[in-house]
Amino acid sequence: MDASSWSSLRAKASAPASHHPKTSWPEVVGMAATPAVEKFMQDRPDVAVEVLPPGTHLLPGANPERVRVFIDARGAVAKTPRVG
Repeated sequence: MDASSWSSLRAKASAPASHHPKTSWPEVVGMAATPAVEKFMQDRPDVAVEVLPPGTHLLPGANPERVRVFIDARGAVAKTPRVG
């Protein structure tokens, strides 16, 4: 294999994959809220995160720039957080 072939392979290997922003995090259910929020901010720094304790009353409506995190009485994520 000559040098130009290696260059071509390296360029293909380092090219970014198509970006599909993450919209849900089922893997954080049961995790403490703080590390879960850190994960969201790492995955989607473009969204605001709201941590909501049990019994919080919400108005209906989706917001594509928000992730709501419902926590239980122990401060752990109670259900899958989603953008919206």
